[in-house]
Amino acid sequence: MKPSSGLWAALMLALAVNAAATTRPNIIFVLLDDLGYGDLSAYGSELIATPNIDALAEQGLKLTSYYAPANVCTPSRAALLTGRQPVRMGLARDVIRPDSTHGLPQSEKTLATLLKEDGYRTAMIGKWHLGHMPEFWPTAHGFERFFGVPYSNDMTPFPLYEGDEVIEEPADQARLTERYTDATIAFIEEAGDDPFFIYLAHTFPHIPLYASERFRGQSEAGLYGDTVETIDWSMGRIVRALEEAGVADDTLIMFTSDNGPWFEGASGASRDRKGATFEGAYRVPFIAHWPAGLPVSRVIDAAVTGLDMFPTLARIAGVPVPEDIELDGADIWPVLSEGAESPHEAILFFNGDQIAAIRMGDWRLVVRSYYKTLDIPLGTLGYPLLFDLARDPGENYSMAPDEPDQVERMLRAIEAARERLDVPEPPPFPPQ
Repeated sequence: MKPSSGLWAALMLALAVNAAATTRPNIIFVLLDDLGYGDLSAYGSELIATPNIDALAEQGLKLTSYYAPANVCTPSRAALLTGRQPVRMGLARDVIRPDSTHGLPQSEKTLATLLKEDGYRTAMIGKWHLGHMPEFWPTAHGFERFFGVPYSNDMTPFPLYEGDEVIEEPADQARLTERYTDATIAFIEEAGDDPFFIYLAHTFPHIPLYASERFRGQSEAGLYGDTVETIDWSMGRIVRALEEAGVADDTLIMFTSDNGPWFEGASGASRDRKGATFEGAYRVPFIAHWPAGLPVSRVIDAAVTGLDMFPTLARIAGVPVPEDIELDGADIWPVLSEGAESPHEAILFFNGDQIAAIRMGDWRLVVRSYYKTLDIPLGTLGYPLLFDLARDPGENYSMAPDEPDQVERMLRAIEAARERLDVPEPPPFPPQ
């Protein structure tokens, strides 16, 4: 008996998705700097118009419980590219600065290295922020092409590089987004029939904010909105370039942010922002678009993290992960392709090199937070904050007094993670 038309369509979609999962798609991973959960119109912004990015979500999927791996730049980027907690590699405590001499260790295998070794062409375009000594440079970590800047745009000096050569100092920040876009399109056109991986890490909307004259004043959200709408224009150009190259259907685009918003920007319904330990520091937009491999118009609430990108993209590319790499992320392909539940029993939230919070199911336990300049160890002081995100997404009211068993279970999970990851002893409190 022939299946009903609805069932038949579902079967055909499942077969298409499974077939696509065995191909080697091009991958473009777009990372914004300090974009908040509520800063795209697809995620509820009424002041910032992002039609090109919205179209990727409408024709693909968006995640509503995706967490950046850290609440600041450097550790978040290290985790994205390696699938490992930054505390394992000495990159959790702070961001890299112009006078820093450390960076992403050579012992860490990046997604770019993994894909390059299996035949992908690789490019890093935009903000690196994982070390600016030669041994830490993008081209030392699997990227055959680099066009961008070494660190955040509030640091000086602020040079623009092509490869290992400075081509402009200081970089003309008003034109950075457009130049990153041109470099991305040029790499797409040069790739030919080879699969490619582009890591496009935008400088904005990190402050100081800049927009070129053609984009200045177009947003209702001021200069911050102008920078985001410029990036939306960029995504439109990139998608058109993929179409003109005949590879749009076979290209997976992922779009997200390295952490929550800083002094401007919207955290949506979440509490707080970049550098904090509440949801707004970590929960950010995530959109995935792959016409040949992913279903369309799907909204997924499963809790996942940027640590999951390494194993997931390796699987999608058909590249085995070496057995000697101890990953902290999980393969979330079933979440993306089938809407499966989260593979995580627990998600950890670091503040520096200390575990500040943990999520298990809908419960989120916060054990470190701030008051003015003090880093308060809430758990040590006997005042951990337990939030039910299903009822209280803004983390306003602690249920810890009413759920002592849940608190104890989560504290045990934190302690087990501290031992597994060799987390340093916490700083003394009060500070000495």
